[in-house]
Amino acid sequence: MGLGILEDRVLEHVPGTTQYFDDPERPQYATDGAHEHLKCDRSGPVPIVLVPQPTDDPNDPLNWPLWRRDLVTLVLSITSVFATALGPILAADTVLLVSTLKDVTFVKASLLTGYFLLGCGASAFLFVPSSRIWGKRHLFVLGTILLIVTSIWTAASGNKSYTNFLWSRIFQGVAAAPFESLVNAAVGDLYFVHERGKRMAFTNLAVFGGAFFTPILVGKISNDMGWQWTFWFVAIFSGVCLPAVYLFCPETAYRRDPTPRFSATKNDQEQEPKEQPAPSHQTSTDSTTAPKDEEHIHTATEAPASTTGAPTPTPPKATFVQSLALFNGRKSSDSFWKLTLRPLPLLLHPAFLWACLIQGLLIGWTVFIGVLMAFFFISVPLWWDEVQTGYAYTGAFVGALLGFAIAGGLSDWSARLMTKWNGGVYEPEFRLVLVIPQMVLGCAGLYGFGITLDGMLFGKYHYAMPLTFFGLEVAGMVIGAVAGSLYIVDAYRDIVIEGFTAMIIFKNFFSFALTFKAWPWLIQSSVKAEKIFNALGSVQLVVCLLTIPLYIYGKRLRSFSYRHDILELCHLR
Repeated sequence: MGLGILEDRVLEHVPGTTQYFDDPERPQYATDGAHEHLKCDRSGPVPIVLVPQPTDDPNDPLNWPLWRRDLVTLVLSITSVFATALGPILAADTVLLVSTLKDVTFVKASLLTGYFLLGCGASAFLFVPSSRIWGKRHLFVLGTILLIVTSIWTAASGNKSYTNFLWSRIFQGVAAAPFESLVNAAVGDLYFVHERGKRMAFTNLAVFGGAFFTPILVGKISNDMGWQWTFWFVAIFSGVCLPAVYLFCPETAYRRDPTPRFSATKNDQEQEPKEQPAPSHQTSTDSTTAPKDEEHIHTATEAPASTTGAPTPTPPKATFVQSLALFNGRKSSDSFWKLTLRPLPLLLHPAFLWACLIQGLLIGWTVFIGVLMAFFFISVPLWWDEVQTGYAYTGAFVGALLGFAIAGGLSDWSARLMTKWNGGVYEPEFRLVLVIPQMVLGCAGLYGFGITLDGMLFGKYHYAMPLTFFGLEVAGMVIGAVAGSLYIVDAYRDIVIEGFTAMIIFKNFFSFALTFKAWPWLIQSSVKAEKIFNALGSVQLVVCLLTIPLYIYGKRLRSFSYRHDILELCHLR
């Protein structure tokens, strides 16, 4: 038993369990001659083994100059800010919409956010398998065009009818889906393992941070210029991004041969034949980069090419005009419909169901709070306008930054420390310790928000109190998203794409369902927030405590899943 994790009784080497070098601090340096046949980064004083190994093809994204790869990441990240901003763009305008649009109630106003999430979640079913077969470029270009068109649609005619407004929000969700689900995957296509850390943090900050910063600006814009201008601005800035996406973001998916696997033991290599040909870099890298950076390593090698070993001529470098093509060949020979259906059975798998709950619930509670905030802060006793309500999201934005700081600081440090305690053997279950700060911050935020929100109405607490607890809840949400993602990546890396798709679908559909219930629940509780958030906090606490049996039995579950592949049982392999 390693640090409380039960050993498997069937397999001696369970997929996901890896053994580092004797010194867990040792990075992936090629200093002993053992890796002299591999390509290395020799820009520093000591060569670093490149993972994954690039091909000799000049069109391989891993062979592009670093400035070009960074430019692609920058353009996609900036565009992602405007795409994800459309989610909470109406958060500060709920009362304004109810008062200015005909026959719009608080429930209908909240559903304008809910249907955006529905469109985003539903389109992920099609976009993710499409990206695996035909690449990501066409989806990024299509998404940017839709951002422009749907934002103009809403700004120009959203006030004419509620139905028109609602449909525009659904298609805005479709437009945002490629950026929510594929930008981090593109980073995995573009960079080697040792280059991904800062870039992944940057793209995550663009996707999450932009969403929480948006209401701060929207309130002021809506108050001074009208709510329509929030969508006009998205259309304008997305229009600026479109030529940049088209000209400077070529296809990042590449169909490559399986690259050398870096495993500590021969048995590790022999026991994982079912995996997609993604290089397992955990065993050759230091524990600082190995578990974390494998999060998106599958995206760079998701479609294997021929493995005959016969030499093939190096293709010529594509011209700039050729790089503008939306399609440049299939990246996978898998069936589109099989790829589309694969995420569904994973919702019945205990580990994936846990991951959906651990990150999806707090994301849903965050949407729930956003729906209710306008009612409490624009009405008695504060009587805030849209500007002040927008500024109230400053606490959530700071909470998101706090969550990123805690998750980034603890995720690798805790994995490295526990690996050292475990004699240099890394178990994916070490990632689950991140649930501890998530539980403390998330549950405290939910309980505290309800208590202080009611107290604020009677002058017992200053308005800063519930906003502070909202920030704690958001911090817990971010940590939970990191914890769930890292565990799935390390424990089930052969089906990680399907796992991420399942989590995206779950959290969007769950959040959509909550927008239906926010106002009815508030009315049923006699406008008492404490009762509602005590229930939400208790549900979140139970879900966090489910991590304990997963930590104890997780290794046996991985072994069972390897021996009884749920996708093969459903004939989806």
